[in-house]
Amino acid sequence: MEVDGASVRFAASVLRQAAVAHEEAAEVCAGPIAEAARLIGRALAAGGHVLAFGNGGSAADAQHFVAELVGRFDTRRNRRALPALALAADPSVVTALANDLGFDQVFARQVEAFGRPGDVALGITTSGRSPNVLAGLSAARARGLVTMALTGRAGVPVAVDVLVAVPDDRTPRVQEVQGTLLHVLCELVEERL
Repeated sequence: MEVDGASVRFAASVLRQAAVAHEEAAEVCAGPIAEAARLIGRALAAGGHVLAFGNGGSAADAQHFVAELVGRFDTRRNRRALPALALAADPSVVTALANDLGFDQVFARQVEAFGRPGDVALGITTSGRSPNVLAGLSAARARGLVTMALTGRAGVPVAVDVLVAVPDDRTPRVQEVQGTLLHVLCELVEERL
């Protein structure tokens, strides 16, 4: 099968856009992601947990991040399992809460159930406007958790301890950079522990 030139040019253009988005994020996000790793490492060393949450692709990113913490990111390292939970991963809990309390409360209610002072809550929202992520972060802050948001350029309209805002507005580019940032976070956390 022959690939047409327009498809090749399009693919190359998208890859260049992704590279530029990563370059811009390197300038803006390196400090905040290092601070996030420091705080997560401190919480885990003290016996705390990480609660990660988001919707759609961000839920998948939260699950991936949690899997790396519970498992291990660098397979050459032999370390203990780290306590982390992805709040969108249990469909029975998510659908029960959505049905009984409304979808805006699916993360806040789980933060209430599982979050303790000193734990870390990581909300992932590309737009920065997901009502249930914002409610989860607000609930976490009220309970004394360390709060972190991984977003696009807009940030979030709630107070958080660490904001990692990818300097882009295009959802695919933000998501691509967020995936890399989560890998950086895993690597830094493992180095700290």
